[in-house]
Amino acid sequence: MSTKNLSAQMTNFRWVICAMLFFATTVNYLDRQVLSLTWDEFIKPEFHWDESHYGTITSVFSIVYAICMLFAGRFVEWMGTKKGYLWSIGVWSVGACLHAVCGIVTEAGTGLHNAAELAQATGDTAVVIATLSMYCFLVARCILALGEAGNFPAAIKATAEYFPKKDRAYSTSIFNAGASIGALFAPLSIPPLAKYFGWEMSFIIIGVLGFIWMGFWVFLYDKPSKSKLVNAAELEYIEQDKNEAIASEPADTETEKKIPFWQCFSFRQTWAFAVGKFMTDGVWWFFLFWTPSYLSTQFGIKTSEGLGMALIFTLYAIVTVLSILGGKLPTIFINRSGQNPYAARMKAMLIFAFFPLFVLLAQPLGMQFGDLGRNAAWIPVLLISLGCAAHQAWSANLFSTIGDMFPKGAIATITGIGGMAGGLGSMILQKTAGNLFVFAGDTNMRFLGFEGKPAGYFIIFIFCAVAYLIGWVIMKSLVPKYKPITV
Repeated sequence: MSTKNLSAQMTNFRWVICAMLFFATTVNYLDRQVLSLTWDEFIKPEFHWDESHYGTITSVFSIVYAICMLFAGRFVEWMGTKKGYLWSIGVWSVGACLHAVCGIVTEAGTGLHNAAELAQATGDTAVVIATLSMYCFLVARCILALGEAGNFPAAIKATAEYFPKKDRAYSTSIFNAGASIGALFAPLSIPPLAKYFGWEMSFIIIGVLGFIWMGFWVFLYDKPSKSKLVNAAELEYIEQDKNEAIASEPADTETEKKIPFWQCFSFRQTWAFAVGKFMTDGVWWFFLFWTPSYLSTQFGIKTSEGLGMALIFTLYAIVTVLSILGGKLPTIFINRSGQNPYAARMKAMLIFAFFPLFVLLAQPLGMQFGDLGRNAAWIPVLLISLGCAAHQAWSANLFSTIGDMFPKGAIATITGIGGMAGGLGSMILQKTAGNLFVFAGDTNMRFLGFEGKPAGYFIIFIFCAVAYLIGWVIMKSLVPKYKPITV
């Protein structure tokens, strides 16, 4: 049956599932963003934090996320996509809401009675408040990381179940755009919630969204072959790879076989994916976690004011549009040149790897146009948005390489292993950034014309700019040509 005839008859329920994955990822990143948009303006004064405390919290979140990712994929394989996703979003929604009680625990632990007394404390009492509150947030953050670790393994597995290989990068770019949408709406919703209802309520309100999503997922999701909402024509389209006997590719009778966990590490393809995640995930998380603080430090712009919300919103609006378009690029290469999916994705990823180089200009141009005052912040934000958009397009294609080379029974596991590597890279970058910013501020460090914390930011920006090219070169060295795994 031709694709043209199929499209005229088949249902399109696979796009409903893609939309569900999109909304889950949006909620995921909203929950992740609440702290970054409230800590500098609302939480920091109350608990006497500095960049070191925040860097510790974000780095511990990253390493716990990394460790959980290692096993989250296996958990999803064991539980199945439907139940695995439900457990994941349920746990992280609980963790998100638990942030709201950190102030209560800190008050009880220090014998103080309200936020005003916490903020007015000095000396040793302030140190105790900072330390105790940090550990409270670490507990909530670890629960959040435990649940969030299951999002991408489950989403990638669902994509592999509902889309043929040629459509996976595009569908992945759509649900992965939820990260950008979450970051896009976060500055419009979270700072006003924190300002008018208290930072605690911002965690609770955003956290509850996950429980609402679970209600829809219970009734909507089933495997395509079992779903009453997928007709025969759509099922045939989804499973078209099974009907294409390609000499260089094993028949899909193998695709449901499992690969022993430790055997996964024996494949170069696993290490290529892990390196791609290790080198680049931390860059995305750095801009996600630190951009609000950067705007405050460099330009004195708060996230709760109109300019701050407009800057963050614009950044992620650009990211959202460009990242979705980036996910379509490999399909264009495949249709025009007949390249195999892996070769097309690597070609697209090389193109995307050059765009973060614009981040190198963020600090110099921001300083060059300093006479614009706080409006000079638009220049680095626009340049950073190009780097972040490239990351999301890169990430969508990187995730899709798993489906190109691994059988379906191993996709969630490999996603988890790569996620662990990405979380480890992020932990190193977040902790380094926090300590560097404190050191740069305390010593008035100089670097290439910048002083103090701006010098520290420029050092991190340099790494962020070149990380993708380094990652691509290593990936290409490990897997130079398309080579699917056979079991």
